[in-house]
Amino acid sequence: MKLLLGTSNSGKVREISRFLKNLPVEIVSLKEFPDMTPALETGKSFLANARIKALTYYRQSNLLTLAEDSGLQVDCLDGMPGLLSARFAGEEASDRENVAKLLRLMKGVKVEKRKARFVCVTALTNGRRIWITSGKCEGRIASRPLGSSGFGYDPIFIPSGYKTTFARLGANVKNSISHRAQAFCKVRRVIEKMIATESGSS
Repeated sequence: MKLLLGTSNSGKVREISRFLKNLPVEIVSLKEFPDMTPALETGKSFLANARIKALTYYRQSNLLTLAEDSGLQVDCLDGMPGLLSARFAGEEASDRENVAKLLRLMKGVKVEKRKARFVCVTALTNGRRIWITSGKCEGRIASRPLGSSGFGYDPIFIPSGYKTTFARLGANVKNSISHRAQAFCKVRRVIEKMIATESGSS
């Protein structure tokens, strides 16, 4: 079974592949389909965008397709960057630029007002059905970047129950508690059931 991940973000591909490790599936990403028309993320929610991406890439590939939409919600910024997390500082903005903009907007905000959360919603489709899962990780925003592991906002996100950022805690800790860990562990169970059903009918 071949599984298309609806992303070309290498950091996301690495994380998702870890969650689906040892499943009898061949994982491919959009990098292997350079001519595919990109999905238009016009949804008003993470759920809507995940569905749009999964269905768009399934229709072009005819492969079992898994897409996700995720982002960071900061309470004192009324939920921003939210749906714009990946392009907060502009369409072609780097992770560093997005982080810098967020920290500028939060300059002077006290620790108790820096609450935030990562949210992830996934959509898996085989063309006949679509499965939705989600995950959420509460925490707060650090006053400056700390650590070099991970990607995105990991250098400034301190998960609840910890004293330092995802970027310092490293992949093992992040992949056990993150928003994606929660969402993709549920996806894994869906795929396991799918494989078992196919094996039983063959």
